[in-house]
Amino acid sequence: MLVARAQTAALREVARTHEELAAIGLGHQHLVINGVLPPAEAAADPLAAALAAREAAALAALPAALLGLPRDHLLLKPFNVVGLPALRALLDDAADNAIQSPPPAQTAALEDLPGLAELVNEIAAAGHGLVMLMGKGGVGKTTLAAAAAVALATRGLPVHLTTSDPAAHLAETLEGNLASLTISRIDPNAETERYRAEVLATKGKDLDEHGRALLEEDLRSPCTEEIAVFQAFSRIIREAGRKFVILDTAPTGHTLLLLDATGAYHREMVRRMDKAAGLTHYTTPMMQLQDPRRTRVLIVTLAETTPVLEAARLQHDLRRAGIEPWAWIINNSLAAAKPASPLLARRAAAELAQIDAVRHTHAQRVALVPLQAEEPVGVGRLQELAAR
Repeated sequence: MLVARAQTAALREVARTHEELAAIGLGHQHLVINGVLPPAEAAADPLAAALAAREAAALAALPAALLGLPRDHLLLKPFNVVGLPALRALLDDAADNAIQSPPPAQTAALEDLPGLAELVNEIAAAGHGLVMLMGKGGVGKTTLAAAAAVALATRGLPVHLTTSDPAAHLAETLEGNLASLTISRIDPNAETERYRAEVLATKGKDLDEHGRALLEEDLRSPCTEEIAVFQAFSRIIREAGRKFVILDTAPTGHTLLLLDATGAYHREMVRRMDKAAGLTHYTTPMMQLQDPRRTRVLIVTLAETTPVLEAARLQHDLRRAGIEPWAWIINNSLAAAKPASPLLARRAAAELAQIDAVRHTHAQRVALVPLQAEEPVGVGRLQELAAR
């Protein structure tokens, strides 16, 4: 069962998944388009109409790889699908009104929350540094990373925007160039091949045929990719001493594995340095991540139960590693967008409890980004998003 929202990037990613599964013989697949806005909601709400038009355009341009799959559409619900009553109502559109929702959203309490612009202003004041956006898949890390990078580069500051997320599409999100902005991607396959070639050219250059064969076998170990990706990560964050490095990280699990490797390297370096006479000043990548003057970690979430819980767990894991998140960003907020559609208004009301939890329980600094009527793709729209 392949599940995607009616969004261009999500459908592109699920098409890639379909092809990878089919390549290993898992061809019996079914596509579910989840959370489709009911057409009636677009009647008297410009925001709902824009969202419906975006979804219709994405579905009309469905990737060719998906066209032959059996497909179901599930409508967007006016409530969070959490708990047994909500789960029972997921496939029963007639039961929507039986699920209790909070009263209509009162957005006045949100007006004192800053937007992305305030965070970017604080980041820009430092002149350089590493900015890491973290969170579960689908919360909009790539878009926010691109918006922050564009906002900084527009000021003439040198910016390197990069990603460790294999599903990220930075070039498609930007759809343009800026003079002081460079874009890259940590590609595990390319980095692993580069690392293998480097080891064979150095450690393997004087080995006989048997020794070289043993080394090549060792380099086929799964940990080789982990080492190669860590080395690429280390090279990139060193650049933050002279420019801004904006890192759009992979979803939480992959990022924590990368941080585990960073921590293991740090512990080994400390052990070696402690044994080396006269070496008292050194900086490992982990020390840079732990230094709030050099690194700012932004946790991205949605104002929904599961994303907030996962973000809180991520924060706990980061703190155990000695990394204190600098800010949380609540992305794509309906409550901040103030919709008129009855369904979207009910969902906006349900967000308030989660926004309150982030503000008063989890985060020291919070920014609220409203759901955009127009998809934030292209330099112009990203500038507008970062300026709100």
